Amino acid sequence: MKISLAQLNPIIGDISGNAKLILEAAQKAQILDAKLMITPELSLIGYPPRDLLIYPSLIESAAVELEKLAQDLPSEIAVLVGTVTFNYQAAEKGEKSLFNSAALLTNGKIKQIFHKRLLPTYDVFDEDRYFEPGKSRDFFTLEISTDSSEYSVKVGVTICEDLWNDAAFWGKRNYTCDPMKELAEQKVDFVVNMSASPYRVRKQKLREAMLEHSTNNYRIPIIYLNQVGGNDDLIFDGCSVVYNCGGNVIYRAKAFETSFAVVEFNSEKKDLTSVNFESINLLESEDEEIWSALVLGVKDYVRKCGFSKVVLGLSGGIDSALVAAIATAALGKENVFAILMPSPYSSEHSVKDALELARNLAIPKKVISIGDLMKGYDNSLADLFTDTNFGIAEENIQSRIRGNLLMAISNKFGHLLLSTGNKSEMAVGYCTLYGDMNGGLAVISDVPKTRVYSLCRWLNEQAVNGKQNFYGAGNLLITEKQNIIPENILTKAPSAELKEDQKDQDSLPDYEVLDNILFRLVENCESLAEIIAAGHDSEVVNKVVKLVMRAEFKRRQAPPGLKITERAFGTGWRMPIAKEL
Repeated sequence: MKISLAQLNPIIGDISGNAKLILEAAQKAQILDAKLMITPELSLIGYPPRDLLIYPSLIESAAVELEKLAQDLPSEIAVLVGTVTFNYQAAEKGEKSLFNSAALLTNGKIKQIFHKRLLPTYDVFDEDRYFEPGKSRDFFTLEISTDSSEYSVKVGVTICEDLWNDAAFWGKRNYTCDPMKELAEQKVDFVVNMSASPYRVRKQKLREAMLEHSTNNYRIPIIYLNQVGGNDDLIFDGCSVVYNCGGNVIYRAKAFETSFAVVEFNSEKKDLTSVNFESINLLESEDEEIWSALVLGVKDYVRKCGFSKVVLGLSGGIDSALVAAIATAALGKENVFAILMPSPYSSEHSVKDALELARNLAIPKKVISIGDLMKGYDNSLADLFTDTNFGIAEENIQSRIRGNLLMAISNKFGHLLLSTGNKSEMAVGYCTLYGDMNGGLAVISDVPKTRVYSLCRWLNEQAVNGKQNFYGAGNLLITEKQNIIPENILTKAPSAELKEDQKDQDSLPDYEVLDNILFRLVENCESLAEIIAAGHDSEVVNKVVKLVMRAEFKRRQAPPGLKITERAFGTGWRMPIAKEL
């Protein structure tokens, strides 16, 4: 029996468009004689739909579209579709009104409905806000008839988190039930996992270790089918993977791209085998993973929000250089507009570096000097600021002038403004509200400064070596085999250049130190005492922690940022603003 895997990129709320994607994949599967096709979690609605789920009309539309899809699908194939269904007993039982469900469509009808049993409520997940957990062991049976034999196949159905509760693997159990164990007790032939599992760096290795453990433990093949694409701050990497009962990978889908493949269930061996579809290796490095995620995140955010072009400020610094390169890889050089806004404090080499970067990327650019605008502010505030010293207020005016210019260009031409601040700056508030924080998407706000450097060096290495096989390479000019990011951008001391001879390290610890403290505080949730015990200076740690806590009001007003780490300043970060430090 052939089974097709449709690694799709749905748009949240585009029910008819998503149904079309499913139908097109099923028609392809029919041609290849597949008897079962699997789609991701909530593939009909898109994940995560969040508070769209409070509108009954959306659920009703999904139900109507599901019925239509069942009738439109080829009759020879059964299709598992992720959707939302009403819990009709919610009122009388005091339960949530919806289920996160999988529907089995076959022969023009909805044959069975299965409900997600384990509902995550950590980090970016808030599923028990909307859904009631399923209570039954979910499986179905397909009757297969060939020229030589007839047999039945028993298929276990799980939805994303349902596979993430193996106490032996994790060393603990987060939920009271273990759906995988229960399906093994039902002696299913293989297990399907319909997922919408967001990306973070190194996550695929963790997923595959968990899946390998489960297949080895239960001797049951597993098909893990993940959504791909960017939805707001979340990026879904795909990387669907199939394990045979020996715990071996027989197929792995592309990362960060839609894909389609077929595997086969051997009824005699009771195992899954590959069917001449190219299996992709894991990406070579963390930098390549993160680069690919950010390129996809920008591409989909722009596309799904209805934009076609972006604008950004290009300072000659490393952060804006990386964002410009990511945007070019995502959208093409003709769709990226760079604005250089030098002030009297901008160094000559910064302007030169920004111009060189724009040439390397072949993106349109415009230079707008802000010196006269700064004088206008100085004149307007002269009486009020009499007998005060030049300080942060004057520095931030420069950033806000630039932010206003960029927003004016965004409004005039309909370009999406990309902000360029990194995670280290966002963490400690080294950024200006209504200035460099302006924008519709914060591309690298979850990328620490040290990783920004690492990504730029990795990108240059790909370009110098003439590599064309990394994600988005087709939109970058790498045929010259030379650096994309100018070497001077990589080697000069980072500076906001808002006053004479300013350097970031005038106000902040070295970024190697800062980023390690931030990693321990933000991602590992370590206490001050634990961070100091790890070897950091107590005075530095106290200063950094206070900066992080005091900057919460800024982060609350920041544009959405693409998540690539364990814990980002976004959906999963819910700190109070008014608090004791």
